[in-house]
Amino acid sequence: MFTGIVTAVGELTALEDGPVRRFTVRGPWPAADLVLGASIAHSGVCLTVTGVEAEQAGARYQVEVSPETLQRTTLGGWKTGTQMNLERPLKVGDELGGHIVQGHVDGVGEVLARKDTDGWMALTIEASAELAPFIAEKGSIAVDGVSLTVNGVRAHAFDLMIIPHTASVTTLSGLQPGMRVNLEVDIMARYAARLAAATGQQDAD
Repeated sequence: MFTGIVTAVGELTALEDGPVRRFTVRGPWPAADLVLGASIAHSGVCLTVTGVEAEQAGARYQVEVSPETLQRTTLGGWKTGTQMNLERPLKVGDELGGHIVQGHVDGVGEVLARKDTDGWMALTIEASAELAPFIAEKGSIAVDGVSLTVNGVRAHAFDLMIIPHTASVTTLSGLQPGMRVNLEVDIMARYAARLAAATGQQDAD
């Protein structure tokens, strides 16, 4: 479980194709702090550490990416040099600074527009028709693993306002119209919709 509060930006240093695609990522944490089997969110996608190599500053580690993950997220288009938002899982007692994020990306959205004003960045992102009903004004959404508040909703599109600090410490500062992003809707919205559907079915019966 994550909170959508990104703590570092990593870089893809190597990519190995095969029956299972394997990424090597450079991160800021010491190798001793990364154990095999640990979970790390990569631009919103929870992946398992399968190997660790120490470096002078930080470490390089390996993760394996399934075909389904490659298909349902932006990871299928990642190349050497790609930067990604990193977050390690929430520990018991940690502050829940964002919102509950599972690291299970629901789908991919597209940046429709960007406007920069006095260091603030306004984004408009289009979601799929399947995800749009779960996105509400003033609700939460994770975009490339970053917990954000929805400023407005129009049909399948929604608006975000990125504060200067968030832009400076994440990859969101590099987003431009036409780029694709990983989206995870608020799990509370999914449960509410499921409950409403179940209640409606019971009433119909």
